[in-house]
Amino acid sequence: MLSLRIAFRYLVSRKSHGTVNTISAISVAAVAVAAAAMIIVLSVFNGFSSLAAGKLSRLDPDYMLVPVKGKTIAAADSLCALLRSIPGVASAEPEITEQAFATTPQGRRMGLIVKGMTPAGLAASGLGGVIIDGDGSLAVTDSLLPPSIISVGTAVSLNLRPSVDLCDFTLYEPRRLARVNPANPMGAFRSIPLQATGVYQIEQEEYDKDMVIIPYAVASRLLDYPSSVASSVAVQLRSGASASSVASALEKVAAERSLRVLDRFRQQQAAFRMIAVEKWITFLMLGFILLIASFNIVSTLYMMMLEKQANMRILHAMGATRAFVARIFVSQGWLIVVLGGVAGIILGSLLVLGQQHFGWIKLSAADPSLMAVDSYPVVLSAGDILTTLLAVLAVAILITPAILLLDRRPPAPPLF
Repeated sequence: MLSLRIAFRYLVSRKSHGTVNTISAISVAAVAVAAAAMIIVLSVFNGFSSLAAGKLSRLDPDYMLVPVKGKTIAAADSLCALLRSIPGVASAEPEITEQAFATTPQGRRMGLIVKGMTPAGLAASGLGGVIIDGDGSLAVTDSLLPPSIISVGTAVSLNLRPSVDLCDFTLYEPRRLARVNPANPMGAFRSIPLQATGVYQIEQEEYDKDMVIIPYAVASRLLDYPSSVASSVAVQLRSGASASSVASALEKVAAERSLRVLDRFRQQQAAFRMIAVEKWITFLMLGFILLIASFNIVSTLYMMMLEKQANMRILHAMGATRAFVARIFVSQGWLIVVLGGVAGIILGSLLVLGQQHFGWIKLSAADPSLMAVDSYPVVLSAGDILTTLLAVLAVAILITPAILLLDRRPPAPPLF
């Protein structure tokens, strides 16, 4: 297109006023910086989301079956046997989750969440990789007290350090259908003394704050459940298994037993929804900055129109219509936005890839050993690149009417 060629020549040619050159460069740079910021910020959110998903997988199975109504699953043992026969399923283990109250001989107390797991379920979860104190074993030994693994928040609140001394505490759970006797109120509670054998930390407050993991049989005894009753069933997939085909098989089994199937995202839907909301709110804020940068483009084009008055008279003398001249400056505005946007996307992508591979920007902490990663996690997404490009094009579309309004003035008088 002739108008586009003229617009490009106007953009790259030397102007009679150096100010126009400077403002044009600033306009391109402003769009580039805004686009690069979008790519970088969205990639950082992707990185933290991926990090959270990886850490949550230490306790969250690939799929979890929970009851549609009520709190328990009857005949969980036969259900697990059926699920293990599904191709692609590596393990299916029952779990019990309930709230309880804990006290220590030193008088410390707190409410916490009890999670009963089988040894096979604990091994499949990979929790051993985030143990920061003790051995993290749930194997029942000749010790007088059953073992337990506590979260770092529980360890701090109850002042338990398995690697230093014997850490015992007692769990209390209300008896079902029990009446409180004023003379003996503790008789309305079941209690089990435990020994903390390990402390874990997965950098997620929901799990690190107030949780204790105990053997499944001990949890059944604490809650007075039959051995075949569970709160949920955790399913782990084999490496390379087709998640979609396994999910379909699980949905079929769940429908027959009035159960729901939850993948990792739906198990922690609230947490991931919050990350997504923060991500797109930040994106909108950066988009608003990009829109503000477009005002500078309109100012640049207005100054360009004033400078090119003589050229416009020549074009009119040669028969150019007003619409043709308007297309020149609209094309120039688009060139500024697109060139700046593409440059920013390339720059942002290169910076993200550099951070991803070399970890230039480090996370600061008083004790680096407590951090899950030592540098800011980033993940470059093709979807984010496309979204940023569409945002840049949207800005170009929005400034088009403003450019046309600038050109609504009497035509330049002829040269003769």
